[in-house]
This record gives sequence, C-alpha cells and structure tokens, in this order.
Amino acid sequence: MTPSRTLRLDRLLDLLMPVLATVVALLIGAVMLVLMDADPIRAYQALYEGAFGTKNAVADTLIKATPLLLVGIGICISFRGGVINIGGEGQMIVGGLAATALALSMPDARAEVLIPACLVASFAAGAVWGGIAGVLKAYFNVNEILSTVMLNQVATYWMIYLMNNTLIDPDQLTAASRIPETDRLPRQSDLPRIGGWLDSIYDWLGLGGADAARWTPTLLHIGTIIAVVFAVLVYVFLWRTTLGYRIRAVGKNPRASRYAGIRVKRYTVLSLLLSGGFAGLAGGIQVLGVRHRMSAEGGAIAFTGNAGFNGIVAALFGKLHPLGTIPASVLFGALLVGGNKLQRTVQVPSALITVLISLVIVFVVSSDLWSRQRARRRVAVAAAEPAASPGGSAAIEMDQAK
Repeated sequence: MTPSRTLRLDRLLDLLMPVLATVVALLIGAVMLVLMDADPIRAYQALYEGAFGTKNAVADTLIKATPLLLVGIGICISFRGGVINIGGEGQMIVGGLAATALALSMPDARAEVLIPACLVASFAAGAVWGGIAGVLKAYFNVNEILSTVMLNQVATYWMIYLMNNTLIDPDQLTAASRIPETDRLPRQSDLPRIGGWLDSIYDWLGLGGADAARWTPTLLHIGTIIAVVFAVLVYVFLWRTTLGYRIRAVGKNPRASRYAGIRVKRYTVLSLLLSGGFAGLAGGIQVLGVRHRMSAEGGAIAFTGNAGFNGIVAALFGKLHPLGTIPASVLFGALLVGGNKLQRTVQVPSALITVLISLVIVFVVSSDLWSRQRARRRVAVAAAEPAASPGGSAAIEMDQAK
C-alpha cells in the first residue's frame, strides 16, 4: 500500500472515530439496559422517535442543539488558541442577564431594533466574562480552568441576587410564595419562529399536502439558523483570516509565535473573549427564543440545561472544528430530548441518559488521544523514510566516500 493511500485511510479513520466511539458507547448502554431487564432495541427505538419521530420532536432536538452549538464553536476558538474554557455556564448566565435587562428597559422598542440589540448585548456580556479569565491567564498566569469555574459560581450568585432584587417581577413582591424571576419580556423581543417559513418551502416543493404535519405550531426559532451561520463564519475566521491563523499559531506553539512577532498575550485574551461571547450569545438566545424571562428557581442548571458543559463535549466530538460541531450538537441534542421518551417507554432511571452521554465523552476523548498518537507515529515514520530511501542511502555513501 502506497504511503499516500495509507495517509488517506488514516485520515478517514480519524474522521470516523467519533462515530465509532458513539456506537461502542451505545453498545455498552445496551448491555446496561439488558441488566436492568429492559429491551435495548425498544429503548433505542424510543430514543430515536423521541428525538426525530415527529416534526415537533425534530424541532425540540434543534432547539436543544442550538446553545450546544454556540457554546461549542466558542470552545473551538479557545482550544485552538491553546486555552480551555470551562466557564460556558457562567457566560451563558451573564449573556442571558444582559439580554433580559436590555429587553425590560426598552419595552416600547421595535422588534428589528430590540432583538439585534439584545443579542449584541448578550455576546458582549459573555465576552467580558470570558475576557476576565483571559486577562488573568495572559498577564497573571492564573490557570484558566480554575478562573472560569470560579466565575461560573460568581455568575450564578449574581443571577440569584438580581432575580430576588433588582430584576424581580413586581407582581412577585406581593405574592404569598415569591418566585425569583423577572417579568415576561416584551413580545417584540421574541425571536421569530421559522415554522411558517418551513411550511412555505414545503408547499412550494409540493410536500406540504392537506394531511401533512405542519411546522407552524413548533417552537423552532431563528436562533438555530443564527447558530449555524456563526459556525460557518467561525470556520472562515479560523482558517481564512490572519487573526484566525495567529490564534491557531499561538495555540500550537506560543514560543514560536512569540519569536515570529505574534503578541501571544493579546491572542490568548482574544481566544477566551470570543469563546465567552458565543456562550453569552447562547444565553441570550435561550432567553429570547425559549424562556422569554429569566428565573433563578432551580439554580443555574435550570436556565442553562448544562449546555455550558455539554457544548465542550459537542466541540470535542466535532474534532474542535466549527463545522463538525454542527452534527455533534444535533446528536447530543437528540440524546437529551429522546432520553425523556426512552425513560418513559422502558421505565429506566433518567440517569441512564447521563451515563450514555458520559460514555460517549470517554470514548470520544480516548479516540482523540489514540488518533494523536497515531499521527505522531506517522510523523516519526515519515521522518525516518528519507534516510532509508535509495537516494538517502546514496547520499550517505557519498558522504562516507568524501
């Protein structure tokens, strides 16, 4: 087999690794289902139907995947820049708070003004929150994992304080059982739903007959399209622009980048700033597209749905590539949405879905490490080949003759 063909097969295997890891995780999950006296075929059928069985299910899956995708593309930027952002939860919270506060302060603004302003505010708030960790990392050598995790807690308690004081719904102040939440945001701040657009496309293609299920009643909103567009733009940014090249160069080798004249500290801060911005945008879209109010009831997880952490998994599953993160986010969104029907159908604990996702994480990360080891071996073999080639041996003989 020629070296070029071997290289192509290795690259194909690397691309298929996340899929193979998912299959292995599902097989182990099937064994666990059998041990719990549940039918794995019926369980996975329920999982699929819960995630993709109807248009409402597909809409719910895409809605769940949207914040995962936005957090994931931010993670792609930070990881490519050589820093690890574990602060997606806190950045989502401050992004949601910024969008909420702005929407409540502009109740009479028109939708075409209010929605973009709220989304920009959420991105900016998340960027500031991520930038704090970036400055601490670049200029004070504070470990970004610790700082981002600690900032998650700061954001959570800040949200609780605001929901109980400054931003609380005035009606809750006189209620017998006070709920820490804001008033309902102005209607013109709601993200437009795209069900009507999809129905029009189906009708135009002749697929939307009288008996066909319609997209209109679903909650699918324009935030999903925004997330996909940003995934494409981040790909262009990282691989087709000078700024993106410098971020990746700093992530690959800070010392060489510094020697080449790249300001490493500046691009370290920029990596975490952009990563936090996209997580903040995810929080803003959650508020404007799904919840339409902020609430501290149930803590941070009730608002974020663990998207700040699951987005990291989606990015790793997508090989830290913005375009690869799109199908990865849909997969994890499907696991989260379909898991509810799996639980109801075969009567297993809800923790099983968490276990399945954890297994996928373990196998995906393990496969990534294995792929890197194979890549290093390929480089070592390629470096040794010139000396072993006829030309290389001839050159050695000539040197010895001299």
